Amino acid sequence: MPGERLSMRKIREVLRLRLGQGLPQRAVGQSLGLSQGAVNNYVARARCAGLSWPLPEGLDDAQLEKLPYPPPPVMAAEPRPVPEWATVHRELRRPNVTLGLLWEEYRAGSGSQNGFGYSWFCELYREWVGHLKPSLRQAHTAGERVFGARGSARSVR
Repeated sequence: MPGERLSMRKIREVLRLRLGQGLPQRAVGQSLGLSQGAVNNYVARARCAGLSWPLPEGLDDAQLEKLPYPPPPVMAAEPRPVPEWATVHRELRRPNVTLGLLWEEYRAGSGSQNGFGYSWFCELYREWVGHLKPSLRQAHTAGERVFGARGSARSVR
């Protein structure tokens, strides 16, 4: 789980020491109480955002935070086609039919960009199967067996 982000003052100090002064990551980390990985992460994000030292004039903390940490991209609102799980369940009973085969048929029918990936497909199927009501149907021919008080069956013949 990611830790809390540093204050903008401390990030500015990391950039000043590393990019402006040219100090090694270890020295910057020791002086600010950070790990080398944290220093490397902040410097790499700043370089990807096109920042160098000295920072541009008039760049306040809010703008500085948005450059290396852009907001997450907006996900497409188009829902993915969901297969008919009862059909998938029924097809799995047939010989030589696997979830992989059914997933390939699903992807071919839904278009390669819209459908679920294999692992997600399997996870959704297992979740659907978990909601099924387990029952055991037993077909008995009348008079063929007699059930005792303890539930054991004896043949009448």
